[in-house]
Amino acid sequence: MAENITFEKMESKDIEELTQIAKRAFDEDSRIHLNKPEGGPEGYDDGSFLRKWGLHPESTALKIYKDKELIGGIILWIHANKHNFLGTIFLDPTEENRGVGTKVWKLVEEMYPDTLSWSTETPIFSRRNHNFYINKCGFHCVRIDKPKDLEEGLFHLRKEMKL
Repeated sequence: MAENITFEKMESKDIEELTQIAKRAFDEDSRIHLNKPEGGPEGYDDGSFLRKWGLHPESTALKIYKDKELIGGIILWIHANKHNFLGTIFLDPTEENRGVGTKVWKLVEEMYPDTLSWSTETPIFSRRNHNFYINKCGFHCVRIDKPKDLEEGLFHLRKEMKL
C-alpha cells in the first residue's frame, strides 16, 4: 500500500506533464477494455481537457505525488451543499493495481470530512473502474446511461458518507 501520497494544487504550468500521464492512463484503459490503442474524454491527449476542467475556477484540481514523484491528478467539485463530485482521477499506469488509487481516495475523503455524498461517472466499458469505485471505494451504481453502448454508456455512481 502506498504510504507517501501528497497533493499539490494543479496550475497551468503542470498541464503538459499531467496530460502525458492522463494520456497513458486513458489509453491503457481503452487498450484493456476496448482493444483500441488509444482513447479517452475529449481533449485528454492535447491538454484541453485539463485546461478546461483542471483550471476551472470552481474546481479543486490537484496533482498527485507518490514519494515526491508526480504520478497523476484528480479534479473535484466541492459544493456548499456538501454533495460533492469527483470529476476525474487518473494515475500513471505504472502505479495501477498497487493500492495507490485507494489510498488517494481515502485521503480525499479525509480532506473533506463534512461531505454528505460523493458522485462520479465512469464509462460502461471500464470494468477496472467499476471494481475500483464500487469494491474499493464504496460507491454504488445509481443509474446507467446508454447501457448497450460500450463507448458512450456511463455508470453514474454515488457514495453516501457516514458523518
